[in-house]
Amino acid sequence: MNKTKLFNAAVIVAALGYMVDIYDLVLFAIVRIGSLKSLGLSPEDIESKGLILLNIQMIGMLLGGIFWGILGDKKGRLSVLFGSIIMYSIANILNGMVQTIDQYYILRFIAGFGLAGELGAGITLVTELMSKENRGWGTTIVATVGVFGAVIAGMIYKASGSDWRLCYYIGGALGIVLLFLRIAVSESGMFGKIKQEAVAKGKISMLFSSRQRFIKYMRCILMGLPTWFTIGIIVSFSPEFAKLQGVEGVNDASVPVTMCYIGITLGDFLSGLLSQLFKTRKKIMIAFLLWSLGSFIWFYLIKDYTAEIYYLYFLLLGISVGFWAILITIAAESFGTNLRSTVATTVPNFVRGSLVLITLFYTSLQTQGIGKLQAVFITGTVCVLISLYMSWKSEETFGKDLDYVET
Repeated sequence: MNKTKLFNAAVIVAALGYMVDIYDLVLFAIVRIGSLKSLGLSPEDIESKGLILLNIQMIGMLLGGIFWGILGDKKGRLSVLFGSIIMYSIANILNGMVQTIDQYYILRFIAGFGLAGELGAGITLVTELMSKENRGWGTTIVATVGVFGAVIAGMIYKASGSDWRLCYYIGGALGIVLLFLRIAVSESGMFGKIKQEAVAKGKISMLFSSRQRFIKYMRCILMGLPTWFTIGIIVSFSPEFAKLQGVEGVNDASVPVTMCYIGITLGDFLSGLLSQLFKTRKKIMIAFLLWSLGSFIWFYLIKDYTAEIYYLYFLLLGISVGFWAILITIAAESFGTNLRSTVATTVPNFVRGSLVLITLFYTSLQTQGIGKLQAVFITGTVCVLISLYMSWKSEETFGKDLDYVET
């Protein structure tokens, strides 16, 4: 494969795979109110049960990230790309058939488990197949195209007349189509070199047996907290927040989700572009995290906006947390070939899974008498400060040689 070619089969397939991944991942946020209403839930249960469903999905992603990451280092990157797409495509279709909340719980867990393998395997493959000078461009393309899946989800939801079942069916169909495209992708040469070697592959205990590796691994996870705090709380529950902020006309999360993900798409492209131009991942991460802090302060101060201005805010908010491409690239570049898939797959899913702890912290603040808007501001600020510290302490990985193993 030509390592200087940006639009090669691996990049294209990884980008489209991540797009389908994001489509399904945010679709629940878009259809949450409509789907739970159709299942007969009360307005009070729609918020509480919706939060439970979101947490179940994230727990599935956390466990799936471990499974798919280890599989990718033991059996190869392509095995994960095929296995994960089959699982979440079937789960997507079945999600469109649910009749009870308990069925919804089970299928969101399965969908989350399947979705967990997509991004890490794709990013690992791209970083190993491309040159160290160009791999940042490759991962930027993957992340930028991928997050556009949320925009497509919003558009399909509107075009379908808010038919949430049809939206799930379409997501499953897109995954099945993608399955055939993956036939054109070849396995990583770096993995091929160590496949028959007597070296530990995908041994997750290695991440904890060395203090240095463990600290480096935790930094990668904690750097991503603001993104999923934003998506999981501010964006997913934007209709409820709009009422508290005196914003009228925000009846569901479809437009905020779409606007935020357009922003994340722009942010991923911008952060990836700047990291390549300035030849640094670390400094760009810090700059975007500071922007995120400013966005959270702004959200706390919002009052009596028009719906149009409110939606514009979500666009700018999305740009501020659009450092996903850099984060996953840093994770992939920080570890050897025998642990790279495990790390690149578990890190984004542990970040997503951290939403469970973030929501617990957020809800615990409310039980202490703190209002929702104050609680969301405090939670967001804590997430950013943790991420800033971890980014500041991290190593610079731009241009790092990846052809090595962890011992």
